[in-house]
Amino acid sequence: VVRTGDACRIFAEQDKEDKVKLLEYRNKDEVHVYEMDGFYEYFYGYMVSRTSSINEFRVLNYPPGIILQTPEINKPGILQPYIPQKKLASVFTEAKRWAEMLRTPHLAALNDMVKQGQINDIIRVNEALHEKKIANIADICSRDIRLILISGPSSSGKTTFAQRLLIQLRVNGRNPVSISLDNYFINRDKTPRDENGDYDFESLDALNLELFNDHLGRLIRGEEVEIPVYNFKTGTSEPGGIFIRVPDGEPIIIEGIHGLNDRLTWSVPREQKFKIYVSALTQLNIDNTNRIPTTDSRLIRRIIRDNRTRGHNALNTIKRWPSVRRGEEKNIFPFQENADVIFNSSLVFELPVLKQYAEPLLMEITDQYPEYMEAKRLLKFLSYLCPVPGEDIPPNSILREFIGGSWFKD
Repeated sequence: VVRTGDACRIFAEQDKEDKVKLLEYRNKDEVHVYEMDGFYEYFYGYMVSRTSSINEFRVLNYPPGIILQTPEINKPGILQPYIPQKKLASVFTEAKRWAEMLRTPHLAALNDMVKQGQINDIIRVNEALHEKKIANIADICSRDIRLILISGPSSSGKTTFAQRLLIQLRVNGRNPVSISLDNYFINRDKTPRDENGDYDFESLDALNLELFNDHLGRLIRGEEVEIPVYNFKTGTSEPGGIFIRVPDGEPIIIEGIHGLNDRLTWSVPREQKFKIYVSALTQLNIDNTNRIPTTDSRLIRRIIRDNRTRGHNALNTIKRWPSVRRGEEKNIFPFQENADVIFNSSLVFELPVLKQYAEPLLMEITDQYPEYMEAKRLLKFLSYLCPVPGEDIPPNSILREFIGGSWFKD
């Protein structure tokens, strides 16, 4: 433990200006640093005391970088076989290119942009990159496609992406209809439970598959159906639904965590489907040696949205998060490489915006709860960020799905 000024001097001597700037923005008198053979490092999180404690790992050559493989958290002594994920790797390469274009490779650089009054330019360019990507996806959806299936883990912005894709398809002269799988949840008292006895909302069996497939077949045949409207606060479908019909030959957009699972749409031939995987693959690092886990960004998004739309506090959201993650490992990630295209919904400026919404919710969690340590960790992470007000976020932004004020209905 050293004084922050001393840490800045140490890192300046090692030509680590990214760490110097980061610590200058963090309003703390002291800082933890790690040292090994005269080399100093600042680490977000905790390190073991001896390198000999880390035995199970694998480093693989993966141009233009490397793959560092570690054991799964529930099997700490075993390295699983490596499965290449070329499409996912290409998205991370794209994210790195976007970060370089926006001149925001790490938090210190982003904080500089905020302090210099340049954040609105970052917002406009980053949103334009999203719009261009969505337009390109719409351009490759041919006339033979009847189902556009959108999947991704929790809080990826699938709903807003689906609506923006619908608009771009209309620009191309198409007339698609969008269906959310969220509206096909069964009543809460019938929802399956996980191994801990909690509701398993991520299970495919939490959906009314019989009703969904009936509606899907009728819509493809050109019939009108009544889509249910699910109320997440009451855990039941509303008495009245929404009547829709799909124009002849036009595509149906289906979004939800199971969108890429062929069990959901087994009756439709593969050549009539176009699969899109959406995830918030954070393109921002804390500094040059500390990355921001993509799961942290999604958890913060979910805490804010759950509180605003479902009345849940941060404690409940964090408590359920391990179950959500297990559901993703089971129901989503195995299908991601089967997607025809991957869309990265992360925005480089989102965490400074989310900061002001998340901090008050996380501070409500006291040390009497086991989730306190996770809340404290997230609060420490958010403390690195200079806040950015949300007023200048466009109403069609994916970020609006979480903070509110979206053009698209929640």
